[in-house]
Amino acid sequence: MSIKSKIEALAPGGPSAVIRAGQPVVITITRDFGAEAHEIGKMLSNELEIPLYDNEILVRSALRAGESIEKMADYDERLTAEFMAFMPDRVDARTLADKLFEKMSEVIVDLGSTESCIIEGRLSDYLLRCNPNQIAVLVTAPLADRIEIVRRNRGLTRRKAATLVKQMQRAREHFYRRYSAGRWKMRTDKDLIVNRAKLGRQGCVDVIAAAYRAKAASLGIYEEESAIAVENDSVRTACEKLEK
Repeated sequence: MSIKSKIEALAPGGPSAVIRAGQPVVITITRDFGAEAHEIGKMLSNELEIPLYDNEILVRSALRAGESIEKMADYDERLTAEFMAFMPDRVDARTLADKLFEKMSEVIVDLGSTESCIIEGRLSDYLLRCNPNQIAVLVTAPLADRIEIVRRNRGLTRRKAATLVKQMQRAREHFYRRYSAGRWKMRTDKDLIVNRAKLGRQGCVDVIAAAYRAKAASLGIYEEESAIAVENDSVRTACEKLEK
């Protein structure tokens, strides 16, 4: 079975679609590079007191794939899309990237059906599109603002910041096209689009949090939800290392 077929099996119409019908409220965040979506995600996690999954997805995926965490990080969004997806002479690299993305997809679907949470990037909005309680968010800002944010945060020249923003944005868009077989784009079917340049980080958090609370209230769900039964301390430690 091809990687696309395996991913499609996780989506609506797959064998577990009925089982996954009663889903928790999950916020998926798609990120235009440089819009500070990760910082917004962390603030949102603190505000709503629900977990944020970003680097932990890499760690869990590496464990499932039997690969090192370092290798999983190397084959994350940027490298998978930019350097392997379009190189016919790198079949071995593409095969490994597909294997790791398959495991990443399983982790995302499992997390999204376990508890209310926030999941950043990695095609999570597409993978969880069968969840009627998903709140799909795009965090964006005009290109000039994103370049300035990256320049300021990374201490780069404006020219280098512009190059980095454009390269990473293309890579994320390629990632979506590759693993959705062209069916999904970064701006497809979003419930909320928040402009970090206009609203600021806290403003974006306030808008998304209000949407979450409204959805949870409509379902009769209290914000205080149970955490995952077993937490893997090694996973948390590895995630902290990836943050550094």
